Amino acid sequence: MLIQIALGSVLLVLNIAIAATAAFVLEEIFVRWHRWLIRPPQRPKLLLLIAGTAVFALAIITAGVWVWALAYDLIGAFPTLETSVYFSLVCFTTLGFGDVILPLEWRVLAGMEAANGFMHIGLLTALMIETLRQVRMAQIEHDRRSRTGPRSD
Repeated sequence: MLIQIALGSVLLVLNIAIAATAAFVLEEIFVRWHRWLIRPPQRPKLLLLIAGTAVFALAIITAGVWVWALAYDLIGAFPTLETSVYFSLVCFTTLGFGDVILPLEWRVLAGMEAANGFMHIGLLTALMIETLRQVRMAQIEHDRRSRTGPRSD
């Protein structure tokens, strides 16, 4: 069991590092494109923002699924890589069909992956909402300043 916990912990930390790096990249993208995003026309840019961040979040989730799947493949938990990917996807998304299960000596990893996926999906959803909120608030402020002129604070 200690080997499972150690391996699962390494995979969790790796996934957290991937997600954190991706979040920094996303922030850098928004900093670079901020002025363009807040200028009119704003609605098409909001749609692009939603679609872009959703694809970005799915890419991070996909990377997480593959990290776990490759680990399952390396330890020989399943006969094929396809089975490892399928199990990882079902586990990471906390769907839990139960049609494919880990061998008894690795079953703790399933719970650790589900916790990893649950955390990722929640954090990425929050990141998407916060990104949209920040850009929309900046758009509203830009519109207000355009109508009334700059504040004299």
